[in-house]
Amino acid sequence: MLESTRPGGWDTPTEPLPAPLALHRTTVPEAWVDYNGHMSEWCYLLAMGDNSDAFFRFIGIGEDYRASGYSLYTVETHIRNLDEAGLGDDVHSTLRVLGVDAKRVHIAHEVWSGDRLLATGEQMLLHVDMSAGRTVPLPDVLHARLTALADAHAALALPDWVGRRVALPS
Repeated sequence: MLESTRPGGWDTPTEPLPAPLALHRTTVPEAWVDYNGHMSEWCYLLAMGDNSDAFFRFIGIGEDYRASGYSLYTVETHIRNLDEAGLGDDVHSTLRVLGVDAKRVHIAHEVWSGDRLLATGEQMLLHVDMSAGRTVPLPDVLHARLTALADAHAALALPDWVGRRVALPS
């Protein structure tokens, strides 16, 4: 089940933009529960992907936009699995725009169950001309929307996990 703060997608905000966005909510189905009795690791990425899809619709990247030959592609993801969810648990996600330039969007997800942070994800997205198979600049309207969100989300403290790398201690 998807929920959006602006169900019709982007409009001219008459109120401050949500910081962070809360666009996706679901319940853990049986197919997501592994042999240890909790949500399997791949399902956290699935929840983040569904959160991204809700975000894309929110800013105006829907079926018509993709049919015109353009989309955002995920090119890098860093996930931290922090806690467990089980069958039937309510899971909701937040998303913040950390930065945007002409062709790239840097986003962060948090996946929650109640007040428990289950997972975090950091992603780099590229704006792609699918027929040409290459990155291209975002249209002005999308760039403006993403910049407005990045500005609204800049008021939030940057999570300490953003930009971390995976490594053994030296």
